[in-house]
Amino acid sequence: MKTLITNIGELTTNVVSGDDLCGTLRDAAVLIEGGQIAWVGQASYAPSANNIVDADGRAVIPGFVDSHSHIVFGGDRAAEFEARMAGEKYAAGGIRSTVAATRGASEDELRARMRGFIDEMLAQGTTTVEIKSGYGLNIDTEERLVRLAAEVTPEVTFLGAHVVPAEYADRADEYVDLVVGPMLDACAAHSKWIDVFCESGAFTVAQSRRVLEAGIASGLMPRVHASQLRPGDGVQLAIDVGAASIDHGTYLTDADVAALAASDTVLTLLPGVEFSTRQPYPNARKLIDAGVTVALACDTNPGSSFTSSMPFCIAVAVRDMGMTPGEAVWAATAGGAQALRRTDIGAIAPRMRADLVVLDAPTRVHLAYRPGVPLVDSVWKDGVRVIGGQS
Repeated sequence: MKTLITNIGELTTNVVSGDDLCGTLRDAAVLIEGGQIAWVGQASYAPSANNIVDADGRAVIPGFVDSHSHIVFGGDRAAEFEARMAGEKYAAGGIRSTVAATRGASEDELRARMRGFIDEMLAQGTTTVEIKSGYGLNIDTEERLVRLAAEVTPEVTFLGAHVVPAEYADRADEYVDLVVGPMLDACAAHSKWIDVFCESGAFTVAQSRRVLEAGIASGLMPRVHASQLRPGDGVQLAIDVGAASIDHGTYLTDADVAALAASDTVLTLLPGVEFSTRQPYPNARKLIDAGVTVALACDTNPGSSFTSSMPFCIAVAVRDMGMTPGEAVWAATAGGAQALRRTDIGAIAPRMRADLVVLDAPTRVHLAYRPGVPLVDSVWKDGVRVIGGQS
């Protein structure tokens, strides 16, 4: 069946045209066939189709690509958030409380909660999501987390090196031995990516390199958490191993920025973290002007960013990080696709997957202009309308 979405007031294609990063078309139409985009252009020139959907002048954007999440976990850390809002500082060690709750949760409980988050994300326009493990920190639970994640996304990341669990306190190197040995063996078959938290309070550069190189040797692709709490050498490590992305980047040196600009490693910014931890927001304006490729993601997790709303993250990035609305939307769609090294999502163009969002607004600017307002009219995933009615 051919479906034509027509009478689109503003279409964000992300096919760059001159100075227009978003490849904007007005009075546009999109033809969907077989789960892919078959044609894009002016509505007056649209081909025929047996199913016509009138966008009624609304804006249409690519589905959001959330390239950083931790949504398979047990428990809750609302008390920690409350304490932080009262003045306590965020520390990586808080992860251990979620580890205990996750180990104690049943597989059915974890699955149900994960699928609830997937539905929550989809309702807000996210059509592709990466999911990390990292709340098990033992062989059995980490294997369970990546296996469950693989039920809902191909973008699964093994993050056994999230923090050192309590039972390995003061024995971090021994824990790394476990991660790069039997834990990796158990998790690699369910994973696409290998990740590590290269940060004070988590893993050193040397330990992080061991984890990443072991993952690469097992056929996984690298990505890195780094420079969240203070400057460090994680950025250069990520570039050295060819990581698809370095995530957080809250504290970057000028040398880090220059190195990222000269590399093909994407910097994934996570504004929900700074909002929730009261750390300073990264200067996205400086990064973009320097030539760094920037993605935006939610980092949905119970400790430092318990939001699944990409529109919220876009609004924060525009308000507090110096991004234009167009740059923020691009970073949350095409930027996320680049962070996952995907060429079939993040844009609306022929032969791309038909993942797109119809906004109940005339332009994409409203995502930042009207923060907190539910603006998603409908969501299409693989050519099927999954939110807002049936095609």
